Amino acid sequence: MPAPRMSTTPLPGIGVQYDLTTREHQHLSVIAHRDGARTVNIYRSDDPDACAQSLKLTVAESAALIDALMPDHHSPNLLHTTDLGLVAERIELPTTSYWNGRLLGETRMRTETGVSIVAVLRRAEAIPSPAPDFRLAGGDTLILIGTREGVEAAARILDRE
Repeated sequence: MPAPRMSTTPLPGIGVQYDLTTREHQHLSVIAHRDGARTVNIYRSDDPDACAQSLKLTVAESAALIDALMPDHHSPNLLHTTDLGLVAERIELPTTSYWNGRLLGETRMRTETGVSIVAVLRRAEAIPSPAPDFRLAGGDTLILIGTREGVEAAARILDRE
């Protein structure tokens, strides 16, 4: 099977556009915006210059799509799985979260789910082993360790708005 044809075009002030033509001659493009968002465009087969569908993805949605397309790669969200049934996962706290500005201890994360928050990533800073009196902020990325079920329960708690 021949390699797919891919081209890259800089878009000044916007980002970079990646164009791909599939083996079935379908043309699609991904625009990587400077802010991390992505736009996926699918073009009409009868007119490869006419866009039939355009889908704008947030940074988090883009990461989720990458994970779905490449399940064998090392997911940026799933850090490690052991034979003990434990996983470590990154979960971003939305800016609209109920927990924005609240204390970590108020989440009752370990009590309710058995999951430990072992670090918080905030901007360019990592806060290891945050104490219960640590104040959460929207945009924080929490590093959790626990069972798959516990991490899923923790994600539901953290998604509260």
